[in-house]
Amino acid sequence: MTVDTKTALLDFAEHAARARGFDGFSYADLAEAVGIRKASIHYHFPTKAILSAALMDRYHSTIEELCQAIAAEHDTAGGRILGLINLYRDALGGGKTLCLCVSLTASRESLSDDVTGKINDFRVMMIKWITAVFELGQNDQSIAGVTQPEHEARSTLALLEGAHLAARAEEDTAVFDRAVEVLKARCT
Repeated sequence: MTVDTKTALLDFAEHAARARGFDGFSYADLAEAVGIRKASIHYHFPTKAILSAALMDRYHSTIEELCQAIAAEHDTAGGRILGLINLYRDALGGGKTLCLCVSLTASRESLSDDVTGKINDFRVMMIKWITAVFELGQNDQSIAGVTQPEHEARSTLALLEGAHLAARAEEDTAVFDRAVEVLKARCT
């Protein structure tokens, strides 16, 4: 299967941003990785701000689809939370990468207002999805002790993002696993 140039650029840029941060790669790095001239990148992404917006749009759509797949695969709220934990764990790449939203947030000063808005939209989507999971958990009792679903959702997202940063700092997924133990233990 042949990947088109724009997709190849997005793929490399996403991996680079997740591994080194958004400021940790340049268009010269992209050109070398994809095998095109640096000037050719500007045809697809005239500025790095436009590239970061495209990355965030694609990431938002991908994660939204993955959350829908988790919901389709798991009937219980506990199963859905465990699926979400696994999604975030997989995004660590063995402790070498962060989820894109966390990585871009760390480079917030370098991002356009458009992209910071897209990050906020992503987080709103995630909190809404996780809130619905905790509401289900109140009904199906597959997550112990749910009292305030929206507060639980905000705490869960913060836990997953913080566990990501801690695991990346030590390049060790076991750090992530230890951080989410209490949440996992609540799920049946």
